[in-house]
Amino acid sequence: MYKTAAIIDNGRFPRKEYPRYLLKNSDYIICCDGALTKYLRNMEAVFGRRREPDAVIGDLDSLSPAMIRKYEDRIIRETEQENNDQTKAVNHVISHFADVSTIYILGGTGEREDHTIGNLSLLMEYARKYGDSPHIEMVSDYSTAFALTDSCEIKCGEGRKFSLFSPDNSLRIKSEGLHWPTDDVIFDNWWKATLNRADEDTVRLTFSHKSVALVIMD
Repeated sequence: MYKTAAIIDNGRFPRKEYPRYLLKNSDYIICCDGALTKYLRNMEAVFGRRREPDAVIGDLDSLSPAMIRKYEDRIIRETEQENNDQTKAVNHVISHFADVSTIYILGGTGEREDHTIGNLSLLMEYARKYGDSPHIEMVSDYSTAFALTDSCEIKCGEGRKFSLFSPDNSLRIKSEGLHWPTDDVIFDNWWKATLNRADEDTVRLTFSHKSVALVIMD
């Protein structure tokens, strides 16, 4: 039986029911460095009890010495600076929890716009490296985001807000089921295929070639 993992970033901790449901039902919980403090502050409201994280990962520059001592049995210190704490957590889950089929990243947005943009863009890097195994989503109170590497069908539901991004300006994405077709969009700036909506329950996207793109839905 495949399991899920929740990675808690140090952005805005989710308040709405859906992301908290994902957290509550995750088999593994990994906090990124200073996100441990936010998680502990909200833990009992989510679970109705104490539910300690399975791991705390990062360079630990945002945790007090007392907190580090308290959680030393589950702390993983990663001091290299090539990857941010979110990526360190994703890599840790994939290398240590082989039974995880889905990773939900919570708290990846909010607080700082630069962190938000960086964390969202990393979803495409994970998809490029790992494909769709495990499937990785970033979920907040306002959106669900995930990356694509090829043509696909997305069962999103009619009326859902739908935005597409890609760093590949040679990529063309033919769409069916969106209110505004994306067939002629040139991805040379972030706004080019945003603020769309689904006119059908299923949206079909056809890539001109294998590449990476980011979907953000409400």
